[in-house]
Amino acid sequence: MAGRTVIVSGAGGGIGTATVEKLLAEGGRVVASDLPGLGLSQIESLGDQVVAIEADVTSSADWERVRDTALDKFGAINGLINNAGVEGSMTPIFEYPEDVFDQVQAVNVKGVFLGLKTIVPAMTGEHRSVVNVASVAGLGGASNLSAYVASKHAVIGLTKTAAIEFAPLGVRCNAVCPAPIRTRMMDSLIDGMKSDELDSAAIEALIAASIPLGRIGDADEVAALMTFLLSDAASFISGAAIPVDGAMKAR
Repeated sequence: MAGRTVIVSGAGGGIGTATVEKLLAEGGRVVASDLPGLGLSQIESLGDQVVAIEADVTSSADWERVRDTALDKFGAINGLINNAGVEGSMTPIFEYPEDVFDQVQAVNVKGVFLGLKTIVPAMTGEHRSVVNVASVAGLGGASNLSAYVASKHAVIGLTKTAAIEFAPLGVRCNAVCPAPIRTRMMDSLIDGMKSDELDSAAIEALIAASIPLGRIGDADEVAALMTFLLSDAASFISGAAIPVDGAMKAR
C-alpha cells in the first residue's frame, strides 16, 4: 500500500479503526470519515498520513467533501473502503419500525452507492480498488434482523454490479462478509438478544458455538483481508463476496 491513498468510511468503529491502522502500517495514506463523536479523535492521533473528517455517508455533499479533501491533501485517490454501517433493531418483521428500516437502508445501501458514485470517478493510478463491507447476513437470512439482512444482500448486489461496470475502467470491486466480530455493533446485537434466561456471556458463548472455529472474530482479521483486496496481490479478484467467518457459512 506504499504511497497509495485510501478513503475509509465508518473509520471510527472497530473494523474501521483496525483497517486504518493496517493501511498506515503498510505505508498507505488514509482519509478517514465518520459521524461526529464516533472515534475520529483517536484516528487523528495516528500520524500525519491520515486525515479524519466528519461526514455522513447518506449525504452526497459530504461524500464530495471527503473526495475533495483526499485530493487536496494527498493529490490522488487509489482505493475506497465502504465500511460505514448500522445494525438497526432486533425486531420481528411485523413489528419492525418503518423509520428504523429506512435508516438502515440509507446508511448501509445508499451510503455504499454514493461512495461508489462519488469516489470511483476521481480515482487514479494503475491499481484501483474498492472494498464494500457486507456481512454473513448478506449470504443468508437471520431472524429479527430484516432491515440489516436486506441491506447486506443489497451491498453484495451493488458490489457485483460495480465490478462489472468498473472493469473496463480497470477498477476492481469486492465485498467482505464478516461473521460476528468483536466490535460495538456486536455488543449492541448481544444487548438486543438478552433475556431473563440469557445474559451477555451466555449469548456470546452461543454465538461462538455457531462458528466452526469456535470463536468470535477480531477486527484485525477483517482489516487484513480488506488490505489484501486493495493490494496488487489481488489484481485478478473482482466481484467476489468473501466470508471472514471461521467457516460459519460453510455448513
